Amino acid sequence: MTKDHGPSIKNDEKYEALLREGMSKTKAARIANTPNSGKKGGNAKKYEERSKQELYEKAKEVGIEGRSKMTKKELISALRNS
Repeated sequence: MTKDHGPSIKNDEKYEALLREGMSKTKAARIANTPNSGKKGGNAKKYEERSKQELYEKAKEVGIEGRSKMTKKELISALRNS
């Protein structure tokens, strides 16, 4: 049975699986709290092919701070390292 991690974690099962894979608590929580984190598709465009606005929206979705002052290149780097 999956442990209840409280209201701050939306998908406890996904959170625990990510922790077992070696992710940090912060990154695991961010992914587990993303509404579509369990869906697979593989049809996303590469970051370089996206507009700065698309990258900004993705950064907003995953909670990257300071995104409004970032260049496209910085947004790509932040998204890859988050």
